Amino acid sequence: MKRTLASVLTAAFTLTAFLAPASAADKPGEWQVLFDGKETKGLRAFKGEGFPSKGWINDKGALKTVPREAGGQVTDLITTEKFKDFELELEWKVAPGGNSGVMYRVAELKDSPAWHTGPEMQILDDDKHPDGRNPKTSAGALYGLVAPNDTRKVKPVGEFNAAKIVFKDNKVEHWLNGTKIVEYTWGSAEVKALAAQSKFKDKPRFMSEPEGHIVFQHHGQEFWIRNIRVRRL
Repeated sequence: MKRTLASVLTAAFTLTAFLAPASAADKPGEWQVLFDGKETKGLRAFKGEGFPSKGWINDKGALKTVPREAGGQVTDLITTEKFKDFELELEWKVAPGGNSGVMYRVAELKDSPAWHTGPEMQILDDDKHPDGRNPKTSAGALYGLVAPNDTRKVKPVGEFNAAKIVFKDNKVEHWLNGTKIVEYTWGSAEVKALAAQSKFKDKPRFMSEPEGHIVFQHHGQEFWIRNIRVRRL
């Protein structure tokens, strides 16, 4: 059977497209699992290559930070892809006095940590960490800017909390254990005024990126995350 050059090229293209899995960027609305309890996919060290195994370990199906006092390397985890509008789901827990966070629309700049550009959903032991005394830096808050509302319910230290961040058309929501606890508009005059009165006031690129990475913070203490997945909206 004779085959034309066009048919051969078409077949080769079809096979290549079939064998190459589409990324989350190619499939809006489909979930991309970042950690399935065994393997990480689409995560690496902040400002690094590969997974930071000296700072994070798999602890019974959850990613756990190795604390600084145990010789852990304090390195944040960052998504390999950037996201504009997205929905992120995960579960987290902290050790007594633990502190961490999830940052989004982060720019990976050479001389700056993640928090210089990306806002944070706070993860915290409110009872034993000093940040718990301020509602704007308590668990679930838009760190330093917006406190959680009165519907927030945080599980005791040692138990996993279900968290969600929804970012769609500049409307941002923080959810905790099935309840929406923070809601704000990205780029609004209100948020800009809050930032101008905060520790971020001298960070010109804070909350200014049109898209960015999602970052899971290693703050030096023990903290666990599991069932991590994200999808584009």
